[in-house]
Amino acid sequence: MVKLTMGDPKFSRRKYHTPSHPWQSDRIKEENELIHKYGLKNKREVWKAKSTLANFRQQARMLLARLRTGDEQAMREKDELLIRLNNLGILPKDAQLDDVLALSVENFLARRLQTVIYMKGLAYTPHQARQFIIHGHIAVNGKKVTIPSYMIKQKEEEFIEYYDNSVLNKPDHPMVPKATTEEPAAGQVKGTIDLTEDKTEEKPEEKEEGKKEGKKEGKKEAKKEAKKATKKKDKRKKE
Repeated sequence: MVKLTMGDPKFSRRKYHTPSHPWQSDRIKEENELIHKYGLKNKREVWKAKSTLANFRQQARMLLARLRTGDEQAMREKDELLIRLNNLGILPKDAQLDDVLALSVENFLARRLQTVIYMKGLAYTPHQARQFIIHGHIAVNGKKVTIPSYMIKQKEEEFIEYYDNSVLNKPDHPMVPKATTEEPAAGQVKGTIDLTEDKTEEKPEEKEEGKKEGKKEGKKEAKKEAKKATKKKDKRKKE
């Protein structure tokens, strides 16, 4: 019988933290919006991104405290931390530790392979981008990558393309998005996902149902106003 020791690969530890309370309406609403916006599979992917952000912010706070004492090792660790975040495309070269504390979860979700593929126009939606990755249609620097959460480095962003043996390399393939040269809309930053406008068209049946519901609501409001008016008249008569 084989004895399992601590750190056995069959029983790897969880690398993210779950919420402290299961029922928090604001947190649940925020997580659902992130899942819809970035095409995530479940809330576990949001929690992983939040845990990664928390780890970086914790390192930054500890380094700020150590730098006040003039620790030389803290200076080296600070440079390594900022270089790492710069290589991931999360912070610019001239960033400081205060910029690490100002990061949000979306800064990390935007660097996932799934999101970068969508922003490069290789997929119509984030969900389709995830499907392309899992089915082996995406290559980074010539190598097939099947992990949607893979963090893209700045130097790798130019080498993201369809895999050589993928059917998506055919220009007439129906699932390949057509090349677009449109500029981002006013108020939208290039390289971000805009969900402020819902571009889906309503079907005629849905429009008719909406009109019927609007008429019903209008009738209910009219009845309420009529009841209020009769009550006021009755009060005046009694006075």
